[in-house]
Amino acid sequence: MTADPSAVAAAHQVLAHLGVTMADLQAHPGARAALPTVAEYLPRLVAAAGPGARRTYGTYWDRMAAAWPDRPLDSITASDIEALKQGMMASAVSRRNSRNGRHAGEHVVAAARAFYTQAIADGLIDASASPAHRVAKPRRLPSTRRALTPHELEEINIEARTSGNDVILDALLLRLHTETACRRGGALALRLVDLDTTNGLVRLTEKGATIRWQPITLDLAGHLHEHARACGAVLLTDPLLRTRAGQPVTSRRYDHLWKRLGERLPWVAVHGVSTHWLRHTTLTWVERHFGYGIARAYAGHTDSPGSSITTYIKADLHDVANALSAMTGHPHPLARECGSKGVSGLTCRALCLVRRVP
Repeated sequence: MTADPSAVAAAHQVLAHLGVTMADLQAHPGARAALPTVAEYLPRLVAAAGPGARRTYGTYWDRMAAAWPDRPLDSITASDIEALKQGMMASAVSRRNSRNGRHAGEHVVAAARAFYTQAIADGLIDASASPAHRVAKPRRLPSTRRALTPHELEEINIEARTSGNDVILDALLLRLHTETACRRGGALALRLVDLDTTNGLVRLTEKGATIRWQPITLDLAGHLHEHARACGAVLLTDPLLRTRAGQPVTSRRYDHLWKRLGERLPWVAVHGVSTHWLRHTTLTWVERHFGYGIARAYAGHTDSPGSSITTYIKADLHDVANALSAMTGHPHPLARECGSKGVSGLTCRALCLVRRVP
């Protein structure tokens, strides 16, 4: 923004009255308040960040602090961040689902933007001075995830139930994600109080701290409750998903599960199949048979912005229960309609469960 000429003239008069020139100001930068260095500011940033941001960006913030530990915030340039991005992309670990380091580059820029957004909010730099917001993110390529076929879904479930050190837990995990299309974080956050065995519901807390009740079959609800009690869940706030030893399930359980399935089913490893593929599978089926509005509600996207048409096609809990009932072939207490409306559901043979003997 161009300064007001009269304000500039007034500033020159003040400087002349004080006997100070612009050269004097440039020669004594210490006269202004010193900005913290990247390493000094990082602890403040981490303390103010949420758990999701720390998990996603923590590694990249540490790389920034290691690369520029003694440099003030306003000394970092866009080319510095671009060089860090290119270095991270070049050194990214190559995996079956790698995109030539694009994800690492995208995370570097996002982490740097989060870093400087907080610095702007703290009044340390001006919004126009952020170098991170002048660096372009790598263009995100279309996802290679897709809906599993009924045969593929059946293969995965059969292998999960016939291998591993806790086949009941693994079967429950796959069944839960297939019925609800929930994310991994939503399943891990479930507590005993989040399970309604009477109405066949689980309360999911997912991205952005969104909370919703999601229908599940009464069969799965009963198995989840029985599993939690048999594995030591007592208090209503105790985690619902637990190992045989009574420990709450962590994300490592999912990692080990898919690693084992990839060893037994080579195509799982080749395509990088993960828990999120189950979400794709269920939501694709719901959209094909019940339409976009109900699939949107099934996914828990009702609070996210969308086209104006979503205002008029909102689905409710009963609509989601109808879709679940048709997909699984199990009646649901909240479903408005009985039967499957003539549609074929996902294979139920693959999703059968066995009970844990206390």
